[in-house]
Amino acid sequence: MIEALYNKAIRELADAAHGAGRLAAPTGSALRDSPMCGDRVRMDVELVDGRIAALAHEVKGCLLCRASASLLGLHAVGRTPAEVERLRARMAAMLAGGEVSGMSEGAEEIALFAPVQGYRSRHGCVMIPFEALTIALGAS
Repeated sequence: MIEALYNKAIRELADAAHGAGRLAAPTGSALRDSPMCGDRVRMDVELVDGRIAALAHEVKGCLLCRASASLLGLHAVGRTPAEVERLRARMAAMLAGGEVSGMSEGAEEIALFAPVQGYRSRHGCVMIPFEALTIALGAS
C-alpha cells in the first residue's frame, strides 16, 4: 500500500511544491482543515479579468495533500474558475473509480493519484486543496 500511494512521481510532485507560499494581497483566501487526518491547507488566489493571475498555498499535511496542492500550483494559474472546477471534478471522478480521460490539462498529474482510488479514507487528503481553492475563488 505505502509504495503505491506514495510512489516516486507523487513524492516528486509534492517536493516540487509548485505555488507554495503566500500572496501579499490575494483577492481571495481560504483555510480548510481535515478533522479526520489533520491536514490543513491555506489557499490564496488573485483573480484578474476572470482568470487566476496568481496562486499560493501553505500546506501542513501529508504527502498526498502536498502533491495535490502542487498540482494546483502547476495548472491553475491562467485558468478561469470554471476551468479549475472541471479539473476538480476530473480528480473527484478519478478517485471515485473513473478513468482520466483525454489529454486535458493536468491529466498526467491526476493519473498519478490513481493508486488512491482504493483507499477512500485518503480521498479527502487529495481533495482538500481543491476545496480550499474553490472557497478562495468564491471569496474573490
